[in-house]
Amino acid sequence: MNGLPLSDTPQAVADPVSTLMALAGDDMPRVEALLNERMASPVALIPELAAWLVKAGGKRIRPLITIASARMLGYEGEGHLALAGAVELIHTATLLHDDVVDESELRRGKASANHIWGNPQSVLVGDFLFAQAFMLMVDSGSLDALHVLSRAAAIIAEGEVRQLALVGDIAVSRQSYMDVIDAKTAALFAAAAQVSPILAGRPKAEEDALYTYGRELGLAFQLVDDALDYGGLAALLGKNTGDDFREGKITLPVTLALEKASDEERAFWTRTLGGKTQDESDLDEAITILKRHGALDETLAQARAHAANAQSALSIFPRNEWTAALSALAEFVVDRAY
Repeated sequence: MNGLPLSDTPQAVADPVSTLMALAGDDMPRVEALLNERMASPVALIPELAAWLVKAGGKRIRPLITIASARMLGYEGEGHLALAGAVELIHTATLLHDDVVDESELRRGKASANHIWGNPQSVLVGDFLFAQAFMLMVDSGSLDALHVLSRAAAIIAEGEVRQLALVGDIAVSRQSYMDVIDAKTAALFAAAAQVSPILAGRPKAEEDALYTYGRELGLAFQLVDDALDYGGLAALLGKNTGDDFREGKITLPVTLALEKASDEERAFWTRTLGGKTQDESDLDEAITILKRHGALDETLAQARAHAANAQSALSIFPRNEWTAALSALAEFVVDRAY
């Protein structure tokens, strides 16, 4: 199959997440049941906090990728259900830990768990969910899939630590930042896709192709989030617009603007991000500078290129409804910025 071309002019398309959810109508309810089962505990705080996370929503994109990849390949077993559940539990656990590190007060448009229950509770429940994820990996019956997801969990942690070390460092290169998001975001997308051909016993070329699909999709996803953080769409992101700025995070738009910065602009970034000395007007000034240098547009252009790479990776597979939906998902990741 040929990937659907990503045009420079975004067009309205049907929501492929909804399409995938409909296609996976037999599988996703079973994944949800697994998640509810694994979030249960006689320790009252755990299911209470977990239920809050479920109510906060989320499109379940990562487990959908696992389900869709398995079905695209004609897999007929049930191991993909456990792996999809493990992927979502890893993602949820990292969100809990991230919100503690970032001192976030909002998650998917609602008060974050750490804001309600406290940081220690969120960290410990995150640890519980990680443990449940590994139990599901074992239940899948695939040692190779367990290795892939375990490695992804370690890489995600490394990425978060690296990002934390770079907070406020305006000397960060674009390559250093891409390395960070490759680890903290793209690694789980890649693993979510890669485990399906492993489970189905498919050739290495197909495993590599789906790994590339997931990784490139994850990079596109994060770059769009980077741009949207300065774009005023808090409801879509489920966080406060400008969170990255307030936390001193040097994301790609800032890195690109710094490459073209005047002395005055560099002093601005040094004060606001390096020193975290900010006033109410600084976010607007940051957005003005980013737009002046085309940094947001360039970030979205790079996201579009990664999404196109994801689509191209699917070209070795026969075209079917699953392949088409996965290809459309790559386009949707970029289109949500508009």
